[in-house]
Amino acid sequence: MAAVAGPELDKLIFRPVAARNTFEETVERLAHAIKLGVVPPGDRFPPERALAPQLGISRVTLREALRALEQAGYIESRRGRNGGAYVTRRNGSPASARSAKRAVRAMGDELADTLQFRRALEPSAAQLASERAAEVDVSHLTTLAQNAATASLTDYRAQDLRLHLAIAELSGSPSLVDAVARLQTQLSNLLGAFPIVEASVKHSDKQHLALVRAIQRGHATRARQLMEAHVDATANLIRGFLG
Repeated sequence: MAAVAGPELDKLIFRPVAARNTFEETVERLAHAIKLGVVPPGDRFPPERALAPQLGISRVTLREALRALEQAGYIESRRGRNGGAYVTRRNGSPASARSAKRAVRAMGDELADTLQFRRALEPSAAQLASERAAEVDVSHLTTLAQNAATASLTDYRAQDLRLHLAIAELSGSPSLVDAVARLQTQLSNLLGAFPIVEASVKHSDKQHLALVRAIQRGHATRARQLMEAHVDATANLIRGFLG
């Protein structure tokens, strides 16, 4: 298959993003634009007024995605007449980047399988938990979601893990809990090395709260869909930064 280059590659990368995980998919799309050389080092991304409509997103979402890439060390924002988002090789977070790359190499082909398995497993746990909401106490999920939302960045992953394991536990299946725990262990080295960006955390917190409400109200289909969107968001970011 011939390589895609030039304007054709631009169109593939800067096509409209899906509506479900708009922020994460925008980050992934922009990161791919950098890695594929659509916007090479030293060059500037198209202005927001042109790029946002091309991606089919708001300028607010675009700014959040660009800010995430800046925090991860991919770009820098410049002001003034020639201002904008410039691709840079500055060492924004070299230790995290190296650690994440090592984690990806260590997982090898297992990474894609793990992400796919998570997409099958955790939405099922959320669905089962919501189906049992009338029988068991699910009120503590609110506290767990709030703990994650107020956690420091260094403690965020631990609080996030507690919420996910609690949802699995509410499924009523010890085997499912064990599977989710094993899955989270497999991903822990990678996610621990992955650069945490505030915009991503905020979006994750919103998804957590919506997911918890769906479970507590017994909306099984909604809970499954929200968890699918949540795990897809993580996969989007992993592919965007490390793929």
